[in-house]
Amino acid sequence: MAPEITIRTDRLDLVASTLEHVDTELSNPSGLAGMLGAHVPGSWPPGEYDRDALNFFLSKLSASPDSAGWYGWYVITRGPGGARESLVAGAGYLGPPSPDGEVEVGFSVVPEQRGKGYATEAVRALVEHALNQSVVDRVIAHTTDANIASTAVLLRSGFTRVGAGSESGSVRYELPRSAAP
Repeated sequence: MAPEITIRTDRLDLVASTLEHVDTELSNPSGLAGMLGAHVPGSWPPGEYDRDALNFFLSKLSASPDSAGWYGWYVITRGPGGARESLVAGAGYLGPPSPDGEVEVGFSVVPEQRGKGYATEAVRALVEHALNQSVVDRVIAHTTDANIASTAVLLRSGFTRVGAGSESGSVRYELPRSAAP
C-alpha cells in the first residue's frame, strides 16, 4: 500500500485517498474501516461522494497513482488521546491544479455530523495545503444558493462569491493566494 498522506487539524485527520483506498471502498466497503483505523458510519458515503465520484477517483488514481492528494480525502475525527474515531466527511480536490494554478475543492459531511464545524475545518486545511504548493494560485468551489450550509462553509473559509458557476444554477467562489488567511 502507498504511504499515507495525512493533514492534521485540531480535531481531524484528513487522509488522502489512494488507489488502494478507493478500490477497497468500491469492492469491500467494510474493509475501509480497517484501512483508515476508524469507524465508518452506516450513512457513509455522504451526498455527492457517491459511486460515480469513486469511479472517477479510481480512474484518475489508476492512471496516475502519484496524484494521490489531488482527489479525495477522508475526514476522520480524533478522540481526546489522539486516536482516530469516526469517518465524518469526504472532501478534496477535483484533480491537480490547472496550468493557470487553479484547483477546485469540494466536501460532503455525513448527515449525523453536520453542524459541528467539520466541513469548515476540513476546507480550511485543504485550502492551506493547496496554497502551500507553488503550482496553486487560487482555490475555487461551486455550490448553489439553495445550499445554505455549503455557502456558509465557503464564506467562513475565506472564499468570495465571484459569479455564476460552470453548471446551470451554480455559483462560483474563489480564494486567491493573495487573500488567504
